[in-house]
This record gives sequence, structure tokens and C-alpha cells, in this order.
Amino acid sequence: MSLATDSPVHSSSSGDFAAFLDAELDSISSDSSPNEEEVNDEFNSDSSDSSPNEEAENDSEIESQRIKRCRVETVENIEDPKGSTSHGSLEQNLEVSSSKDACTHPGSFGDMCILCGQMLNEETGGVTFGYIHKGLRLGNDEIVRLRRTDMKNLLRQKKLYLVLDLDHTLLNSTRLMHITLEEEYLYSQIDSLQDVSKGSLFKLDFLQMMTRLRPFVRMFLKEASQMFEMYIYTMGDRAYAMEMAKLLDPRREYFDARVISRDDGTQRHQKGLDIVLGQENAVLILDDTETELVDNLDDRDVRQVLKIVRKDVLKGCKIVFTRVFPTQFQADNHHLWKMAEQLGATCSRDLDTSVTHVVSQDAGTEKSRWALKNKKFLVHPRWIEAANYLWQRQPEENFPVNQPKNH
Repeated sequence: MSLATDSPVHSSSSGDFAAFLDAELDSISSDSSPNEEEVNDEFNSDSSDSSPNEEAENDSEIESQRIKRCRVETVENIEDPKGSTSHGSLEQNLEVSSSKDACTHPGSFGDMCILCGQMLNEETGGVTFGYIHKGLRLGNDEIVRLRRTDMKNLLRQKKLYLVLDLDHTLLNSTRLMHITLEEEYLYSQIDSLQDVSKGSLFKLDFLQMMTRLRPFVRMFLKEASQMFEMYIYTMGDRAYAMEMAKLLDPRREYFDARVISRDDGTQRHQKGLDIVLGQENAVLILDDTETELVDNLDDRDVRQVLKIVRKDVLKGCKIVFTRVFPTQFQADNHHLWKMAEQLGATCSRDLDTSVTHVVSQDAGTEKSRWALKNKKFLVHPRWIEAANYLWQRQPEENFPVNQPKNH
């Protein structure tokens, strides 16, 4: 089976890739023709008392016999149009067969080509995918081919890729040594590691850590798996990443082998998509830190689509802030101002009839009273934060502004 041409690598899962590679390695070590086995038996029976040098000579002779036999079988199977073997046509066909069998070395395990098994003297370039299979390295051309193939498969399933951070995104962890006296009550609430699917707080003695899963994370993963092929990508080490994956996905339904740690990355202290076997313009990233996105992206790039969708959340809203920013603070530099604009709202310092919302923490300010008098929405700053989190405009009545204490 040829990994470069007809491999079953991509059924949209690097876990399938790992299983395929294991099978290929087994077949390389175990596959042999009946004739080979007969030859091996003959030599083994004759050389049971042989010296190491004699055994080495026998092994060499076996390999020589196998190669000769393969050449003879190839010659016997090539026939000319008249039904008889022609020396000229045989030479020509053997030359063609030899050129077809030239290996491009699409990847390697250590120094061995994953396709032809040849030992490679020099590094062939490309990227190491140790999280898929230890020692696996794929060449750049093979990575491009696999990504294109996988993209076609995912689009047929109407899916994209989702790369998920761990800490402060799917869960929160702390070292046992950092737990304060006030937090020691948590030890009495720890759930069993025997059935992690029924718990959310776990003590991991192996890592000397305590981990709590975010609320509704299991529901999120179940629903997201219908729309995405998901990866875990953390700046924690390999051991931590694998333990967290067991807590989140004990049955290996969502991530399988797609668990990437800092030990797998090609850039120090930085996450890169070069080790994700997915087309970059179809990858969504859910992380508690922002990513430096490339400009001038293709129109169909999912990142551009998200920006467009995000701009529709508060489209048509014109917002004035009052009693939200510190005195003398430049308003348009505040994160709430920027957040509102990213959601499609227009922000202003001045009141006029086109204003739709006044955002405030105090209903007693002049601008707050103006909003109430002119039947404009008066909302708490959390209204903007909720829209940003949920990607949907929220009912204004759910975010009232407190009346002044002396009211």
C-alpha cells in the first residue's frame, strides 16, 4: 500500500492515520511470500548450530534468493503482444517499472522512509508529527497533499477544524502546593477518577494537580463534534495534555490522537498551525489569548467570515458610555469601546437622536436620565460583554442599571 498515493490516512482523523501507520509497520515486518517462508525454514533447519558469521551469510543468501525470485516472477509476468517473452520488451518494461518505483520519500520514522523503508542519510525536511506517531516526520509536499485530501473529506461532511486550548478555556488547573487554607474544602468535593464522565473536579496525584472542568464543557464538546474535527493544543507539557484529554474525552470520541502539547511545537513559547493537519483557512481557534492573524486573506477564509458574522451582532446600535471609564481615560482605547465596535456598533461621546443605547453603571448620571426620558435603552456594561461572549444581541431588560443609592 502506498502512503503517497492510495493511503487511507484521511478519513478526517489523525487517529486513523496513527492506526494506519501501525498497520503498515506491522506489515513491513511480518509480510512475506510462502516461498520466502519455505526458504527461511530450510536455512533455519540447516543452520540451527551455525556460528554468528554463518548465520549472517545465510541471511544474506536468503535476501539474495528473494530478490532473484522477485525478478524472475516479474519477468515471467511480462508478456509481449504475441504471447511469448521478448528480451527487448522485457528490458524496456523493467526500466519503466523501475522508474515508477522510484520513491519520493514522503516522510520518515527516524531515518527510515515510511513508504519504501529505505534508510535516509540526511534529514528530508518537513515537520515532525510526534503526537500522531512517535518519530513520524512528513515532508512538505506530503503535508500539502494530506491537508487537501482531508479538506475535501471534511467539506463533504460539512465540517471545519476547531483547535481548542485547555487552561482557562476548557478547564482550570492548579498545583496542590498552591491551594490555600480557604480552598482546602475542595478536597471533600473531589470526583472519582474511575468514572470521569460523571464528575468535574479531579485530584491528579500523578501531576500533583487539581483540575476543574468548565461548566457545560461536555455538552459543548458533544455538540461541537458534529460541526468540527477537533484538536487540543496546549502550552502544557505532553504528560499534562494527555491527562487532561482523558478527563475531557475518556472514550476518545472527540480528539483521538489529535492532542498537541508544547513538546510537539516547532516554535518555542508559541503555538503554530504548521503541526495541525488541516487547511489554515478552515481552522477556528478557541483560546483565552488572542492570535496575530495574517492580512489579505482569501475571501473564503473562515477567519474573515467570522469577522463579518461578528460585525452583525450589534449592527445598527449607536452607543454612548457614561460612568464606565475612569476619569481622564481616552474612551476609544477602552476594551468595551473596542469590543462594541468589533460587534458592529457605533460608539460616540455625544448624545443625539440617533443614539440607541446608553451604557452606564449608574442610572443617576445626566446621560442615563436622558436615555430614560427619550425612551432609549439604558443598559449595564455587561450587556456588551454578554453579546461578545454569546455572539448574539441580548435582551436589554436583562441588564438593568442600578438606581443611585440616594434615589
